[in-house]
Amino acid sequence: MRRRARICSLKVDMYSESTTAKRGRDFSREVKNNSNSCKRRKVSPEAAAGKCDLFDALPDDLVLCILSKFSSTTTCPADFASLLITCKRLNSLGLHSMVLSKASTKMLGVSAKNWSESAHRFLKQCADSGNVEASYTLGMIRFYCLQNRGSGASLMAKAAINSHSPALYSLAVIQFNGSGGSKNDKDLRAGVALCARAAFLGHIDALRELGHCLQDGYGVRQNIAEGRRFLVQANARELAAVLSIPPTALTTRSWLTWNPLTNHRHVTGTSPAACPLLSDFGCNVPAPEAHPASRFMTEWFAARSGEPGPGLRLCSHVGCGRPETRKHEFRRCSVCGAVNYCSRACQAMDWKMRHKAECAPVERWLDENGEHEADGGHGNGNGNANVEMEGNVDYEGNAMDES
Repeated sequence: MRRRARICSLKVDMYSESTTAKRGRDFSREVKNNSNSCKRRKVSPEAAAGKCDLFDALPDDLVLCILSKFSSTTTCPADFASLLITCKRLNSLGLHSMVLSKASTKMLGVSAKNWSESAHRFLKQCADSGNVEASYTLGMIRFYCLQNRGSGASLMAKAAINSHSPALYSLAVIQFNGSGGSKNDKDLRAGVALCARAAFLGHIDALRELGHCLQDGYGVRQNIAEGRRFLVQANARELAAVLSIPPTALTTRSWLTWNPLTNHRHVTGTSPAACPLLSDFGCNVPAPEAHPASRFMTEWFAARSGEPGPGLRLCSHVGCGRPETRKHEFRRCSVCGAVNYCSRACQAMDWKMRHKAECAPVERWLDENGEHEADGGHGNGNGNANVEMEGNVDYEGNAMDES
């Protein structure tokens, strides 16, 4: 019995030793694998000892997917910049083409006061990654601010090919005015075609511009009924855009009320930030938010005394920011001569927001050189009849004249 018990104890000891050795080998192999994995990721010696951070263990594809979602929803460039300086891995993956191609419009909204070569390179990198918003924004900055016309127009065309409606409309404005060239470089038919494409994609300013072109026969055969239809459609889309805004985001408490005495909707208190373009139908909607490219141009030229160059003028609509590329490129109000616009859409917006209360008729107005530039009259920039606004109501003296 003693001999049998001794043999059993020897077997148990041998089994326990072999099990312990096997477990030791497995543990050593696991530590070695973790160490090699950490070395490949170039982490600290502490991590190589078996203390890897869970973030370092995430695959790159998953991190890129998360960063792409972040870049498409962030509301300012500072948030994305804070992400890039977090660690080396986020800095390298954050500049991946997959992430930059998804960058939102607000993330690309660089301020003019913070403009630098690094900001220029970042927008260029986003544009090269296939981001159409970056192509449009950088194209506008190069064309109007940096006066690099060819490169700017090419970037806008790149965005327009990808059905970017603001780029299509901006190219239409360039064709209508012959921007970057002479007066003879205007191509009205090309401008109408680009405008029609942008309007088909739902761009409100393009709808309004196309409506005025059809009403006046500017670059297209005159069709007043069809032009009015486009103007009403622009109003409807504008109202739909406002109704989609959450009530908490509106600056006014109640921008639309009902008056039972007059049996139509009216505004009880107009906010200075409101844009009553729909007052024809009893509505007063908040002013639309300007595109980051327009805000950049406005800030850029405001820092330069509001003058894009000797004898050049800015579009009088505060939400536009476009400057003239040659003297007398934009059309002036032929009644007061105090304002000028790059397009009929900007004229309609500014008339309802501001100029209607300021326009004062004069017999003659002078240009910057003190010479008579044009007579105050009732012809518009197209050489046709009085300008009409949405809702079948005539503008009160808000005609435009070619400078």
